[in-house]
Amino acid sequence: MTRLLPWPLPALLTWAAAWGIFLLLSRWVPWWAALLVACALGSLASLMGPSWWRRSMIAVGFPLSWLVVAAGQIPAWGWLLPLGLLLLVYPINAWRDAPVFPTPVGALDGLAAHIPLAQGAQVLDAGCGAGDGLQALHRAWPQAQVHGVEWSWPLRWLCSLRCPWASVRRGDLWAMDWSVYDLVYLFQRPESMSRAAVKSLGEMRDGSWLVSLNFAVPDVVPTYVEQLPDGREVYAYRAPLAPVDHDSVEADVVAGMLPLRPQGIVVKGQSLYPRKGRPGGRRREH
Repeated sequence: MTRLLPWPLPALLTWAAAWGIFLLLSRWVPWWAALLVACALGSLASLMGPSWWRRSMIAVGFPLSWLVVAAGQIPAWGWLLPLGLLLLVYPINAWRDAPVFPTPVGALDGLAAHIPLAQGAQVLDAGCGAGDGLQALHRAWPQAQVHGVEWSWPLRWLCSLRCPWASVRRGDLWAMDWSVYDLVYLFQRPESMSRAAVKSLGEMRDGSWLVSLNFAVPDVVPTYVEQLPDGREVYAYRAPLAPVDHDSVEADVVAGMLPLRPQGIVVKGQSLYPRKGRPGGRRREH
């Protein structure tokens, strides 16, 4: 919708629809329930916005206008409803990962010529959000089996509706096993890429691919870089990212240099954080 209509018409239509839903439902359900449904409508519609600031305007327009109209007429706890909705869509456990930034249409099209995947290849969108990355993966490799993992259950539900041909599950992208996939796609934060390198070095098979939109893995030369029309880049890395002395890594774990923490990365069933420095242990000397 947001790509077909001129701005700000998508925002105005979403706000009007949210107000219509709120006023209609208020006749039969408590005001707070009607507000929650109307806010959810605005939040879901905002995921279709082409940029983060337009998505923000679409999402907050109705709640802000409602707060202005209802100021002084609602109990104190009513002001917590918008915060509760935000936590529902974007849980605290997901705050260390990227917010909902959709993958542009066709952003991965150029990779298919450089990353030939076999029929039925297993492809994962790690942190699939509302499904834009899954659609880009399916468009680039229609012969592949596309999977997605998302921590937010409302986004997971929306993603399943938008991508019925994909297998979408709710879960932690850092805790699931990457070893079964031929390609893992990420659109996360810059600071997440060192963690992705550790996860890749520990689990991904030789010859599989780690692909990242906009953010490179530190200190690792990509196998291929695709330049997008908007200036962003897609980085593709063929596993293994670097030679790793696995005995050294295990020794570091025993020595406490890779401490176990519940919120860390899970590599082969073990929860850990990478130590400072080059991810995955020391390089072999030649």
